[in-house]
Amino acid sequence: MTRHLKALIGPSILNADLSQLYEESQKLLDNGADYLHLDVMDGQFVPNLTFGHPVVKCLRGKIKDAFFETHMMVEKPEQWITPMADAGVNQYTFHIEPVKDVIEVCRKVREHGMKVGVAIKPGTPVSEVEKYISISDMVLIMTVEPGFGGQKFMENQMAKVQYLRENYPLLDIEVDGGVGPSTINCCANNLPPGRKRDQLRRSGEKLSGLCLWVNLLVEPFVASDVFDGNDDWCLRQEPT
Repeated sequence: MTRHLKALIGPSILNADLSQLYEESQKLLDNGADYLHLDVMDGQFVPNLTFGHPVVKCLRGKIKDAFFETHMMVEKPEQWITPMADAGVNQYTFHIEPVKDVIEVCRKVREHGMKVGVAIKPGTPVSEVEKYISISDMVLIMTVEPGFGGQKFMENQMAKVQYLRENYPLLDIEVDGGVGPSTINCCANNLPPGRKRDQLRRSGEKLSGLCLWVNLLVEPFVASDVFDGNDDWCLRQEPT
């Protein structure tokens, strides 16, 4: 089997004008985005509030076919599984830190027809999320503290990504936070031939609020993040 890198671009809509959410989201897709990264914050797990399932459902009503990933930065992710599935979400990524029974939440997400993503904050050891790799579709490694855009990239968090890639070569990994033109080399310094880092940068700079989804089968990583001109992207890699 040939192993190769496939790069996808998925903008976060965190910094979008919510009064024109459909127009801005569609513009991103029209300009080459492959999926949309939806940051959901509840004001409890993180201090900020964004939007919930009613907004996602309205957006799905306008955008029928795009892949929607929700990054659930919420205190009770189990509470929103059914509403988000009903809203048309494709992947439900939640933080394990506030959850008492991660296995049960993963089971419910999958039962509702969505892919399962498990996320950790910078202060959470990678060993905590490693327990759930067998029952999830993706691991998200935060390289900033969740809740705010425009933060500085935490390069020391890439050790978690490298550990996961070395030990789980087929795992879909997402790196979220502070990834942009000045930090892309740190995230993608092992990219094999294909859509290389300069191409990723050029593609990303076409999009406002950019999220990069870099899919790798061998060593490198995947990232997913936001770009608003302040080095805020998202990179992600998954096997092809």
